[in-house]
Amino acid sequence: MKTLTLKNKFQTNATLLPNAFIDNYMVSANGEFVKVYLFLLRHLDDPCSSITISTIADCLDNTENDVLRAFRYWEKEGLLRVERDPDGRITCLELQKTALPAKTSAPSKPDPAPAADAAPAAPVDAGAPAAVPIDRFRAQKEIKSLFFIAEQYLGKTLTHTEMDMITYFYDTLHMSADLIEYLLESCAESGHKSMHYIQKVAFSWNESGIRTVQQAKEESMLYSRSCYTVLNAFGIKNRGPAASEVDYIRKWTEEYGFAPDIVGEACRRTIMATHQPSFEYADSILRKWHGSNIRTLSDITRLDEEYQKERASSARRASKAPAKNLNNFERRSYDMDSLEEQLLNSN
Repeated sequence: MKTLTLKNKFQTNATLLPNAFIDNYMVSANGEFVKVYLFLLRHLDDPCSSITISTIADCLDNTENDVLRAFRYWEKEGLLRVERDPDGRITCLELQKTALPAKTSAPSKPDPAPAADAAPAAPVDAGAPAAVPIDRFRAQKEIKSLFFIAEQYLGKTLTHTEMDMITYFYDTLHMSADLIEYLLESCAESGHKSMHYIQKVAFSWNESGIRTVQQAKEESMLYSRSCYTVLNAFGIKNRGPAASEVDYIRKWTEEYGFAPDIVGEACRRTIMATHQPSFEYADSILRKWHGSNIRTLSDITRLDEEYQKERASSARRASKAPAKNLNNFERRSYDMDSLEEQLLNSN
């Protein structure tokens, strides 16, 4: 019988994603982290692939810090091993085998022969109490990782008070580990490494209902835009806002809820009136606008028109008032001949 020659013109050109990743890791992971993992998986077996952190960031429309956070997350989850040189620069990424983590729920069918190194699955009817130790174990693991990350960003060993504060963010404010990490990163990058400052930002986020990294990024963008608007309108160059100035800006944008264009208009009017930057004067304008329920630039125009009409009306009322008769005084009569004679006799 003649040997058959088998030819393949079918190109798979596909990336295989383990079911274990979908079942056990994807649900609890940040969507941006999943994108980074899939990107790495896509280029894993590509011999022509040469990627850098900046390449990954550009392809996924992320920042390099977003990519690094994803690396750290998958490293904590045990799906990625990161090799670094003595200077701390990443030199190699190695994807690890996906396995059934202890945090997952029991499978629909019992496994008759679980792996020796795998945590035993909880029975279906075990109830909530059995999940508590597992959740607490994961929480302790995440908090410990946050301590390490905080020390890297702050550049020092954490004190017990600082560790308690991070734990407070996690346990009491219910901030996710990803959100706390972004909190530390954003504060450190803006030059604020004081835990007191970080605490103020955390409380502000909590009061504003910020629960995700994406919401925090949007808040940071709005804050940055507001700061730039104020400093630019005041003509302040080559420096960021001082702490007292930041308090004013937060008051205008968070407490009063003014958009940057409203704040910028108040700053421009301040310069026109005082010929110098004055946060106090701008605050008096914005406080008045807040009391008048100003929300848009058109509202300001309406308020200006009402003010001009009131001034014109006051001027008309003043012009119609009876004028004082400046000549209304008692006239005196003088005997000029007698006065002349007195003058001559005095000489």
